[in-house]
Amino acid sequence: MKLYKRIFTSMGCPCGLQFYAPNDLAAENVFKAVFAEADRLDKYYTNYSASSFTSAINRSAGSQEGILVDPETATLLDYAQQCTIMSDGLFDITAGTLRRAWIYEGETPVLPSQKTLDALLHLVGWEKVKWENPKFTLPKQGMMIDFGGIVKEYAADSAEKICRSMGIHHGVIDMGGDIKIIGPHIDGRPWNIGVSHPTNQQKEIAIIQLGSGAVATSGDYERSIKIGGDTYSHILNPKTGWPVEGVSSVTVIADHCLVAGSLTTIALLKGANEGLKWLESFNVPFFCADRSGNPLGSRNFKHQ
Repeated sequence: MKLYKRIFTSMGCPCGLQFYAPNDLAAENVFKAVFAEADRLDKYYTNYSASSFTSAINRSAGSQEGILVDPETATLLDYAQQCTIMSDGLFDITAGTLRRAWIYEGETPVLPSQKTLDALLHLVGWEKVKWENPKFTLPKQGMMIDFGGIVKEYAADSAEKICRSMGIHHGVIDMGGDIKIIGPHIDGRPWNIGVSHPTNQQKEIAIIQLGSGAVATSGDYERSIKIGGDTYSHILNPKTGWPVEGVSSVTVIADHCLVAGSLTTIALLKGANEGLKWLESFNVPFFCADRSGNPLGSRNFKHQ
């Protein structure tokens, strides 16, 4: 068995895949299958292409007839609904509408007025949608959904399943920092996974050793913008329209990357005190840090 590694880009993020395979041909087939799956999910669920199914859903907004969704999308909608319930409405895929007020790429960022945010907030709220599998309805024109908070983690889990179906049982998948373990090194050693410093990506503030499961990190420093000397996160509170504050980085270990990712995002949305208590209630390994990299709370993590 030989260790094969490859770096690729998916969903706008640098990604990586490494695994043990018996020969070059077997490895190449695995790489092709995983890359194809990542590309499929990216094209199908992106908000940045008019040809994606997410865009088709959003174009249906305002129509009371709704749109019929496929079983895979139905599964993601069901999961998103459960996240909304367990977060008391803080994890909400309809909050994508608020990005119209916040400029994170290209143009010079400007702090939106409360009036602008208020005009968009009436289009936000999972309680406004009608979801009766397989029909999904966005009743108000201008409403939209965004799978960005779950599809990358879902892709990591999906890639792991593909690897295992092709006889790969030792490896690791990194989808832009959301990681799924296929299995330990061939000799049984766990994979060492570092947690980057919020403001210095070259420095690690914690390290995790994993031979199975998944780990995801969410941070207010990812795709953040600076306005007037202040930093604003891309993670927006759907109840206020404003970026999250308090915790800069949250890392969670879980069996599935999709679960780990949503737990980190919800913890960030809940803020320092409530978010830490909420994570404690799930009894999962986690690590939280402020912008200076100082630990705010952790469970079962080895600190650097």
